[in-house]
Amino acid sequence: MQFDAVRVDGEDGRRLARRMEEIIVGEPGPMVAEASGRRGVYFLVPPGSTAHRPWPREVTTFNSETGRISYVPVPALEGRTWPLLWRNPPTSPGRFVHTLILFNAAYDL
Repeated sequence: MQFDAVRVDGEDGRRLARRMEEIIVGEPGPMVAEASGRRGVYFLVPPGSTAHRPWPREVTTFNSETGRISYVPVPALEGRTWPLLWRNPPTSPGRFVHTLILFNAAYDL
């Protein structure tokens, strides 16, 4: 599976995740949370959708732009993978967090 990711650390990441859950009533797409360290939240978005956007400074993007290699931690779908956990697990192939909604919500941090 290929995807881009957006990471927001600490309480800002959790606040953004809650905001996405409010905006997208129900299932906003796959999100991975770290339980230790920077306590980042990773929002998995369609491949190629993070490049060429002026993301807020609190946001770190992970993608496969030319000359760039990115690694994103992803927990197992089942079982314990602490310190990683699915805040929202993937529900179907091709289901991602909506990049434009995430982009606009990130500016409300």
